[in-house]
Order: sequence, then C-alpha cells, then structure tokens
Amino acid sequence: MIRVQFHEETCKGCGLCVSVCPQQIIQTADRMNAKGYQPVEVVNQEACTSCTACARMCPDAVISVFRPKKTA
Repeated sequence: MIRVQFHEETCKGCGLCVSVCPQQIIQTADRMNAKGYQPVEVVNQEACTSCTACARMCPDAVISVFRPKKTA
C-alpha cells in the first residue's frame, strides 16, 4: 500500500505540494500545528500513485512517500 506521510510539526503550509499533486488528494488542514501554521494532509491515501511530486516540491522536506515493495 502506498502511503504519504507529512511531518505536521514542521510543515509551514506553503501549499506547493497541493498545487503539484496530479491526483488532487492533498489539502490544507483545518487545524494549526505547534508553530502556528496550517499543515497539509492527504484526504485519500488510496488514490495516491506514489509519483513523489509532492515530496520533490516541498522546500522543507516534510513529506515522505512510502511505496510497496515490488515482488518478482
């Protein structure tokens, strides 16, 4: 299963990942993190294609994309 993880405590909510996600599954959260920023969140993990566009665009490297291991 593909999984995208945002490190909310260091996310500044810049929204760059939101704008580059081809599946449009990332949105700004309604809550604030400890630093006073609105972090982003994935609203539909199952729709993620693991393209890593969000992780590559993030200026603070707060996004990790985990892909399933390929089987032979």
